Amino acid sequence: MKFRKHASGNNMFAKANGERLTLKERLLAFNTLPDFCRLVLHASPLVTMINLILRIVKSLMPLSILYVSKLIIDQVIIYATGGNNHISTQVWPLIILSFGLNVLSDVLNRLISFTDTLLSDRFTNYTSIRIMTHAATLDLEQFEDPSFYNKLERARQQTIGRSILLSQLLSQIQGWITMAFLSVGLIVFNPWLILVLLFSVLPAFWGEYYFNGKHYLLIQSQTEGKRELDYLRFVGASIETVKEIKLLDLSAFFIDRFRKLSDKFYLDNRRLALKQAIGGTGLALFGALGYFIAFAMIVRSVQSGVASIGDLTFLIGSFQQMKSVLSEQTANFSSISQGVIHLKDFFSFFHIKPKISSSPNSIPFPDPVKRGFTFENVGFKYENSERWANRHLNFTIGVGEKLALVGENGAGKTTLVKLLTRLYDPSEGRILLDGIDLKEYNLTELRKKIGIIFQDFYHYQMTSSKNVAVGNIEEAENHALIKDSAHKSLADQVIEGLPNKYEQVLGKYFNQGVELSGGEWQKIALARTYMRDAQLIILDEPTAALDAKSEYKVFQHFSNLGQNKSAVLISHRFSTVRMVDRILVLQNGEIVEMGSHRELLELGGRYAELFELQAMGYK
Repeated sequence: MKFRKHASGNNMFAKANGERLTLKERLLAFNTLPDFCRLVLHASPLVTMINLILRIVKSLMPLSILYVSKLIIDQVIIYATGGNNHISTQVWPLIILSFGLNVLSDVLNRLISFTDTLLSDRFTNYTSIRIMTHAATLDLEQFEDPSFYNKLERARQQTIGRSILLSQLLSQIQGWITMAFLSVGLIVFNPWLILVLLFSVLPAFWGEYYFNGKHYLLIQSQTEGKRELDYLRFVGASIETVKEIKLLDLSAFFIDRFRKLSDKFYLDNRRLALKQAIGGTGLALFGALGYFIAFAMIVRSVQSGVASIGDLTFLIGSFQQMKSVLSEQTANFSSISQGVIHLKDFFSFFHIKPKISSSPNSIPFPDPVKRGFTFENVGFKYENSERWANRHLNFTIGVGEKLALVGENGAGKTTLVKLLTRLYDPSEGRILLDGIDLKEYNLTELRKKIGIIFQDFYHYQMTSSKNVAVGNIEEAENHALIKDSAHKSLADQVIEGLPNKYEQVLGKYFNQGVELSGGEWQKIALARTYMRDAQLIILDEPTAALDAKSEYKVFQHFSNLGQNKSAVLISHRFSTVRMVDRILVLQNGEIVEMGSHRELLELGGRYAELFELQAMGYK
């Protein structure tokens, strides 16, 4: 399902500094409603149609009940004045009908509430899935941009908040239909009553419209701060941070920051709410004045004999119902207008497009690779940064070659492997695979043929089996492959010692979960790289948390990957680096040395210096 681009979609984010929204921008926000309605229909077509039908029937109830009540009163007045001696034959059927209409009205309310709940759940789930699906297509560099996170956070908020908009929109439709029926009686009796009604409601409508714009701008300005509040909640009470919070006595620091920020938001919200309450009270006086004018007009008509007592009750009831519905519609419309402004935040997220994707005429990944990967004068720098993360990279990873990247922190090692996997595209130069630019290959196939573990790999709060299987989730039920991958990474020794072995939930997020040590988690993560039939395996600091014996065994498997499988290793441990075929030494994002362990020691350059510094620690 595709969404239309809406005018000034991204301009809304520029309004977070307190600038007032223009009338044009507010009206343009309603352009999102057709797309919103399509979303609702896609979420649950059947429940949407049932809900609409129920609301249409329900909108007939007020007029029907009022009219039957008018007939009952007229019959009773006729009987009381001696004009009808057979009241039971006239009134009781009407009383039974009135009873039935009231029961039906109550049943319809409950059915509408039931379908609202179903529709809200389906809509929330559907839009949440759409956000996750779209987010999966976006680039890593976009996720590293704080402004992107603001848009993502607003979109996430709208998946829940817009379920309320859905109910409001459906109620608005029902209200307008109800008003259409009720207005018929008022117009037939006295068209001026409609004008009086509008006079009593429009000021309140304008007030709601004005303060909704203010409320939207306030929420926009608080987005970044509320993200910080969520972060402080997490840091202040989390298994990941509890050790440092206690040992470093950081609790008071984080609580104080949370209190200051939350108090500021509270005061800002209170200030606006107070202005709205005072302004709304003043505008409500117009509504009371309009009601008494209409009441006087109706009573005068009865006194002059134009209307009966039944007409009086019908007209007063209709006017009160109309006023009540119109007031609700005004408040509802105000909330909807605020909702559709926020809805722009939701749809604008889907207008963010990835820069890295498969070309329309992409070619399949070569299987097997024949010549390997070649970097030709590759350079990369992050957006809005003047510093080059990598530059002048010229080297080849041959078929079956085991290559190591060595350098200090910030030398550009991890950025290099992200370029190799097309998490980033080069800012200059190109990367070739078998002589063809990496951009020409199908992106999904490219990443499937590369197995990688980063140093900041994620601890999935799932079973041991699933934690290994995420390396190739399509093989999640291939237990033989999962066990073989765990064996190669030594994770099988960890898993076999767990109470439920491969079905044991890892982590402490869920009941019965078991937490692992850093080294044990690292073995689990290493197993993921063996899950796929990768032509290239990349290990970014894969043994940092392993003991010396486990590290040696892991690299025995690593060295025996196979003749046609290439590998790239990032490590600060020279005991493991020396096992590879060739070493690239990086400094300030550039290659300063290249060769085997022996060749680089004989060269006596940067590698030899780093090696000697580390070796001194073992003397």
